[in-house]
Amino acid sequence: MSSPEEQRLQKYLARSGVASRRACEQLIAEGRVTVNGAVVQRSGTTVVAGADEVAVDGTPVKPPESSVTLMLHKPPRVLTTMDDPQGRPTVAALVPAERYPGLFPVGRLDADTTGLLLFTNNGQLGNSLIHPRRHVEKTYLALVEGEPAPREMEALRTGVRLEDGPTLPARACVLPLAQARSVAAQLGWSLKGGRRIVELAITEGRNRQVRRMLAAVGHPVLQLHRSRLADLSLGDLEPGQWRLLTDGEVAKLAACAGD
Repeated sequence: MSSPEEQRLQKYLARSGVASRRACEQLIAEGRVTVNGAVVQRSGTTVVAGADEVAVDGTPVKPPESSVTLMLHKPPRVLTTMDDPQGRPTVAALVPAERYPGLFPVGRLDADTTGLLLFTNNGQLGNSLIHPRRHVEKTYLALVEGEPAPREMEALRTGVRLEDGPTLPARACVLPLAQARSVAAQLGWSLKGGRRIVELAITEGRNRQVRRMLAAVGHPVLQLHRSRLADLSLGDLEPGQWRLLTDGEVAKLAACAGD
């Protein structure tokens, strides 16, 4: 039986942020991983953090000394990347990356999309949360042109055919006007011209999926905000602010991601 300090090589690599556990198994099988200088091609190999030297393609791999996960209220006109060669504003300037080495965004939001964005230095947790098979629910508020008809809302709920295939069933509703006015005031949106706010919860993570789904039913998105991820919401966080998740919140996320 393995001692508590030992862990399987693919899990060690995933926790270090190399890739998902399945992708790490492939790296091992391809002979790209070494342990103490020797190529290892068996995923069941165990290693001890801090004692064994692990490398991928010759680059040393070490897990973060302590795992941390936080949420950011992403403002608009900021790229979801920790570095931009063109020098454009990125989320890296909004989170304590130097205090918590290895932080990376879990998934992404478009530059103009606002709302809840997670960061972690736990590669296993981060990769699990965005894995297509986990179906972690993400809830969005979308300001759209016109008011969707019942049949259009039903199409969103049952699945919309996009160029990369039909979407999975989603939760969708048009916010009542009184609630929409309150949300619009909070987010700085305008309901003029017959605009409405649609709440859409999806379990996939395709590129610009919410925008494409609503465009497919004839209601282009004018503004987009992620309000929830799994059971997490922004609470009182203002745009540009962040906070650490509690141990309980991280445990719930891990359970949701199947870790």
